[in-house]
Amino acid sequence: MPLLIVISGIVLLFILIAVFKLNAFISFIIVCLLVGILQGMELTNVIQSIQNGIGNTLGFLVMILGFGAMLGKLVADSGAAQRITSSLVSKFGLKYVQWALVLAGFIVGIPMFYSVGFVILVPLVFTVAASTGLPLIYVGLPMLSSLSVTHGFLPPHPAPSAIAEMFQADIGKTLLYGIVIAIPTIIVAGPLFSRTIKHIKATPLKEFYNPVILKDHEMPKMGISIFTALLPVILIIISTIASHFFPGESTFKTIIIFMGNPVIAMLISVLVAIYTLGLARGKKMTELMDSLTKSISSITMVLLIIAGAGALKQILIDSGVSTYIGDLLSDSSISPLILAWLIATIIRVCVGSATVAGLTAAGIVLPIVANTGVSAELMVLAIGSGSLMFSHVNDSGFWLYKEYFNLSVKDTLKTWTVMETTVGTMGLIGVLIMNAVI
Repeated sequence: MPLLIVISGIVLLFILIAVFKLNAFISFIIVCLLVGILQGMELTNVIQSIQNGIGNTLGFLVMILGFGAMLGKLVADSGAAQRITSSLVSKFGLKYVQWALVLAGFIVGIPMFYSVGFVILVPLVFTVAASTGLPLIYVGLPMLSSLSVTHGFLPPHPAPSAIAEMFQADIGKTLLYGIVIAIPTIIVAGPLFSRTIKHIKATPLKEFYNPVILKDHEMPKMGISIFTALLPVILIIISTIASHFFPGESTFKTIIIFMGNPVIAMLISVLVAIYTLGLARGKKMTELMDSLTKSISSITMVLLIIAGAGALKQILIDSGVSTYIGDLLSDSSISPLILAWLIATIIRVCVGSATVAGLTAAGIVLPIVANTGVSAELMVLAIGSGSLMFSHVNDSGFWLYKEYFNLSVKDTLKTWTVMETTVGTMGLIGVLIMNAVI
């Protein structure tokens, strides 16, 4: 019966979001209430469980996502993203332009939300394609695969960060493992796959060929642009290495680990960016603060969706559903990593949102980690991989790509959907190989 209630809740979530177009946060709360009540929880306990789930989830993430939005805004507005892309394309040359855009998408994708990175980089891709005469999808899809992988695999992005918090996974290890798996995943889903679809013609709308392109003197230098964009990753990785290689407890080691805490790393990065991408280039503090204030509005709904998923997770735990499912699956011969990936994939196909799919799947399979001893970090990456599978007509990213590249639904399925599915499949393969190694 508990399993039937969970399945019914997920189906209802899909119907509310995909069919009735109800706001995802409202849909989550409705499903939380129904699942809790059907599981026999007292009404007051249902409300308390929802409140605890939201509080526990956002208590950690609100700072990371807030600082992440600020850093992304500074990187975008200063022209650092454009500098990174244009410089890499120039250095790699026409022959290796795909690899330049892969690298640009990876670097820019780490501090930025997917949709922000897409809107900023795609017009630059159009410009590159127009100036080189190369097929647009051949040029653009490798960059989009990079953006997608950073969105689904790597903290400090919303879903990986939230799932890592749920599983109490080490953020630094998750990031390191994620980067190792991301490299072959991007290569296969991006440059290699795009070579098989050169024949598909994309004819984007004319207005997308005329983005606001900053002049050279208006952008920060390449070195400072890359350093500022990647600073959170640098700090987290240094902290992770320090915690394993510095013996004992010392003041130096404590400070390094403190600076690598995701919240502190993001705060330091924002403060550095305010100076390197703002004050050092003549911008006024009031102008910068106004920009940062506007950046927060872009994550409001993301925070609420994550809060709703956190509430559902807590309902599943407090009502005993998670324990029931964990006991049910404990004797399964299927690897917990494959099971987590599969559940995330099914929810992704039904609901569309990668964030919703990842967080909902995490709530369902949470007890599996405790029962099997599987790596929490690899569980995060397995769920992240599944959450990117088979993007289709119920995913906003599908339509964003289709409209910008002005493709038919059929050609969007042939290119975008296959690319996303390749990312999700390669991610799982990488997770399973790493599970055999570590």
